[in-house]
Amino acid sequence: MKELKGIVPAVITPLKSSGAIDEKLFAKQVQYLSDSGVDGFFINGTTGDGPLLSNGERLETLRIARDITGGKQFLCAASVHPSTDEVLKEIRTFESLEPDFIVAVTPFYYSVSQEAIVEHFKIIAASSPFPLIIYNIPQCTHNKIYYETLFELAKIENAVGIKDSSGDFITFSRWLYSDFTGRLSVVQGEDYLDGQSLNAGADGIVSGLCNVWVKPYVEMIDASAKGDWKRVHTLQAEINKLYRIIETVNGRVLPAIKAGTTLMGRSSHWLKIRGDELKPDEIKKIEKVINNLNLTD
Repeated sequence: MKELKGIVPAVITPLKSSGAIDEKLFAKQVQYLSDSGVDGFFINGTTGDGPLLSNGERLETLRIARDITGGKQFLCAASVHPSTDEVLKEIRTFESLEPDFIVAVTPFYYSVSQEAIVEHFKIIAASSPFPLIIYNIPQCTHNKIYYETLFELAKIENAVGIKDSSGDFITFSRWLYSDFTGRLSVVQGEDYLDGQSLNAGADGIVSGLCNVWVKPYVEMIDASAKGDWKRVHTLQAEINKLYRIIETVNGRVLPAIKAGTTLMGRSSHWLKIRGDELKPDEIKKIEKVINNLNLTD
């Protein structure tokens, strides 16, 4: 079994103006990230338009990523559905492509109890032929995984990790310093907390922002492995500067990341939700941030 660790890009899904996947640009982006030395790929997650893609589209992105990486990096296939049954149904369609991990979020749309969240992940883990990564992103699901609940989730056979994108560093660090560590890999999903999380003992980072410029992330993982925390601090400062592409357009994360990656020549700015693309003046603001950072691949 491969380990969930290191830098794992939550790869974007470039689209054509029609809304169809731009397979050439997707392949170009995956190749860029793979050649840069990332450890794995998070496919069809939040930054990858995952909740808005059809099952056929999710299969296609997974297939392209698998063909390009050729086993050099592990693949995490996200199945972002509100119901347990829909996740199970999609996992069966993924079997022929053999991802290294399956990713599922808590149930969403309806508010549910912590007991229901545990049961949801128990059923998925028991039915999945692939190890399960639990994805905590309460700002989207509106069902947060509580600190105490993770101890129950850590007991689930075939559950191997948790990606936390809540931005709640208090709970995240409490998990890291608790006695379940070692049973679940714990990875950070909020770019502002990458360096701090590695310093506290996180196993890795899942980043959407690194689609634009992955170099500081790869270097940060290397620096943390060497215990060079001064270097980690410097690289986190660079990532914070890169984060300005999101701040400069009022926190519109996916449009900003797609526009930034487009300016780097590896994506398009089109979105599945039509009309939410950035305006030319907003793209100019992102271009200014990129130019000020003198970004190179």
